[in-house]
Amino acid sequence: MKTRFILLNTSHAGNVGATARAMKVMGFTDLVLVAPRWDNVLRREETIQRASGALDVLANARVVATLDEAIDGLHHLCATAMTPRDFGPPTLEPRPHFAALVAAHKQSADFGVGFLFGSERFGMRNDDVYRCHTCLSIPTDPHFGSLNLGAAVQVLAYDWRQALGGFADLSENHGSSAIVPPSPLADAQQLAGLLDHWQQSLTDIGFLDPEAPKKLMPRLNQLFNRAQVTQEEVHILRGIAKAMSQTSNTGSDGQG
Repeated sequence: MKTRFILLNTSHAGNVGATARAMKVMGFTDLVLVAPRWDNVLRREETIQRASGALDVLANARVVATLDEAIDGLHHLCATAMTPRDFGPPTLEPRPHFAALVAAHKQSADFGVGFLFGSERFGMRNDDVYRCHTCLSIPTDPHFGSLNLGAAVQVLAYDWRQALGGFADLSENHGSSAIVPPSPLADAQQLAGLLDHWQQSLTDIGFLDPEAPKKLMPRLNQLFNRAQVTQEEVHILRGIAKAMSQTSNTGSDGQG
């Protein structure tokens, strides 16, 4: 699905930069500004500083004069508001609404969703809210529910990305090396070999008395079972056991 973030009558340049950064970390790039306070807001120093590297989002952003231009090509519009209105679209929490929206339109790659954010000074005008299909209300402390514009964009961008499936392959999205799959768990035979090896090494260093072992080895067995030891970890633990025996034998030879 296509995703667009729309800022209406933004008055603080820094919030435009913060919005670009919030969008980029969640993998979104389509930003449109409707009649911002500053005509050159995308190039202002405060905007660039607050974008913190999301310069590609700023470079691709558009400044338009009307909401009609901003929502062109979109099919579902989400307004944002602190409190429900008596008239207009239903006010919903983001996560359940996003889940239903994705379930209904996940097969349509051209389906466009727009998130509208009002001015820092007066929020969204009623006429703009009425154009939307739903009004999103981020659950906050009822005694202090005001979110900074950039913070509100970040919350909704995160929830929307999660609804779309998140980032399954971090290496693809962040340019890191390929993620190595976890080592398979050790099987019962490998654990038995490990325990035999440790029993011999613990005897070599004098920690275990083979004539009176008590429950040391069964307890170690339970410990390894709880730890879900992998095959790679078995090799490490057997290497430790080998080193213990070698150290013990070297010490014994030196005393002779």
